[in-house]
Amino acid sequence: MARGGRSTYGQRVPGTIQSIERAAAVLHLLGAVPDPVPLGELARMLDLPKTTAHGIVRTLCDVGFVDQDPDTGRYSLGSGLATLGQHVDPHLIRSRATNWADGLAARTGLEVQLAVLRGPSVELIAHVFRPDGSPQRLRVGELQPAHATALGHVLLAWSPVATRLHDLVLTSYAPGTPTTATTLARALQRARRQGWASLDAGVLPGTAALAAPICHRVGVGVGAMAVVGPRDQVLQASGEPHEGLAEQVVAAAQATASTLQDRL
Repeated sequence: MARGGRSTYGQRVPGTIQSIERAAAVLHLLGAVPDPVPLGELARMLDLPKTTAHGIVRTLCDVGFVDQDPDTGRYSLGSGLATLGQHVDPHLIRSRATNWADGLAARTGLEVQLAVLRGPSVELIAHVFRPDGSPQRLRVGELQPAHATALGHVLLAWSPVATRLHDLVLTSYAPGTPTTATTLARALQRARRQGWASLDAGVLPGTAALAAPICHRVGVGVGAMAVVGPRDQVLQASGEPHEGLAEQVVAAAQATASTLQDRL
């Protein structure tokens, strides 16, 4: 990796970003040696000032790509690299969300649904019944069109697949269902701005829902949580959610996300 005593990473290619190039060099170096490396050796082998090398490895430690031995201060590749490319198991999301979903149903009196994105649909992976004892049907495993549900709106809004909105079949299920790519894009932009999405009717006439994303640490939605119930219990006559409802759903979704961070 060196020519004439100088690192090849010190020879910049026009158009490259030097900080990323240097971070990659650190990772390549740590991956090429069997033992943890002290900071001084990192700096020497990469032909970098020690302060620059320290800033790079500290940043890589913060994101989980590099580990520092607390006793020796030496650096090695971190466990975060091993999780790159791994999808989050829906069973893990469901298990981590259980307590928060149960509590949300108890506090709001509404049913709670948990979902992941499956192509143009959302798949319900958990369903907590309303606590009022009324007749209800378990919906786990059900597929619903993403464009016509609050769950789908937040999953699309917090996912790179939103760039493929023109590929969705925007069937109308209720007066408020987005039926053009433009209206759906606006709904997703509003969801991103608010941090949640609500939808009147959706695919279940007479109901309304409010959903929030369960996000990966880089902001990608790996799941979504929603409260669903009779329209007048979710939305006011103006169409706005009842006071405090959005905050409760967002808090439960964020709490679930925080329990996933050690696995994402």
